[in-house]
Amino acid sequence: MKDLRNADRFLSHLESLFSVTFEDARAIIGHFHQEMRYGLAGEESSLKMLPSFVGRPQGTEKGQFLALDLGGTNFRVLAVALDGKGHAAIVAVCKVAIPQELMQGACDGLFDFIADSIQAFFREHRLSQQQAYALAFTFSFPVEQSSIASGKLIEWTKGFTASGVEGRDVVALLSEALKRRELGFIRVAALANDTVGTLVAGSYAEPSCDMGVILGTGTNACYPEKAARIRKRPELEACGEMIVNTEWGNFDKLKTNVYDRLLDGASRNAGRQRLEKMVSGMYLGEIARRVIVEMTGQGLLFEGKGQAAFAGEYALTAEHLSMLSGGSDIFAGLGLADVSAADGQAIREIGRIVSTRSARIAGAAIAAVVTWMDAHLEAGHTVAIDGSLFEKYPGYQDAMRLLLQDLFGNRAARIKLELVRDGSGIGSAIIGAVAASSRC
Repeated sequence: MKDLRNADRFLSHLESLFSVTFEDARAIIGHFHQEMRYGLAGEESSLKMLPSFVGRPQGTEKGQFLALDLGGTNFRVLAVALDGKGHAAIVAVCKVAIPQELMQGACDGLFDFIADSIQAFFREHRLSQQQAYALAFTFSFPVEQSSIASGKLIEWTKGFTASGVEGRDVVALLSEALKRRELGFIRVAALANDTVGTLVAGSYAEPSCDMGVILGTGTNACYPEKAARIRKRPELEACGEMIVNTEWGNFDKLKTNVYDRLLDGASRNAGRQRLEKMVSGMYLGEIARRVIVEMTGQGLLFEGKGQAAFAGEYALTAEHLSMLSGGSDIFAGLGLADVSAADGQAIREIGRIVSTRSARIAGAAIAAVVTWMDAHLEAGHTVAIDGSLFEKYPGYQDAMRLLLQDLFGNRAARIKLELVRDGSGIGSAIIGAVAASSRC
């Protein structure tokens, strides 16, 4: 029989390992500002601070635009209608799962598959192939852009390893695949990150929106920067304002614990994407699983009997933790029978500890970007946020807001966290519209 007091002591220690205190949050903000400064100057930094070559929309953009949204194991082809009054609507969409062998195969195979799916979209929705189309391409991976419609992949993330793509212009690769499929009447007019799309979608409807954040399987953020402050690209100064993609998933000035280090060491990109591995939904379940395995090994869960359900890496997901936090019984679905109330509560507590740290780090990072723009919070700021962690995980938003209140007191009300669904799809189309009038 396990000692419940030992289990409680373990969880109490675990909470201290995963805590993000007021002092921790202030340190994150300070380090973040320093890394932003270095990144904008082109100096060594864990924040890439990538110019997007697009600014915020006016809200008056109008028409129908095509978008390709590639951000993970699925991608979508969309047609989006803009009414010129701040409203956007998806009028046609096709969602496609990318086979694992293409994610990890050769360059041409991946892009030919995408082109085939665009061709199928035209057939399914009976769109004319006798006219020219402009397509905005949301490509949610680190890209070094050189214009609104060109950019080289810096490195794959999210499980992609397709060869022959890193270091090459992804717009050129897509355009070549379109030509191979006789779809040359489609011009790739804009390239964007899903985070930039989220900001653009948010600011199309709400002019006070000046930050875009993804909090889902992955995580990232962007904000509008004075082009004159992007010192590594002095030629951009004439652009006025430009959205900068921080690629904050790689921010590395965070305190880690043994579980973070074990997860990182076993990952395909060891030593990189530290913030992402502590915040994003892709990794939260795996962190919790490693804690569960350790507690079981110490006889603190399941009477010390190892459970096959937790034996494999990434067997536990953020969705599992979210369902458990919401009161659902996930154990039967994992093939576990007769889980005791004490064990179930302990696992629920592990999920709370891991997810709360994620939310508080995300809140501190948002505070860093907002105070970079407005040091004393003199104005109101709307943060457009897309992603399942923010939208669906019970208590996640509350933990973020509590962190902001800890930092800013009553002034925290000037930071509005706003859910913007499908920023990567709708935002991409709006970027296509903005690109038509872009100066850069």
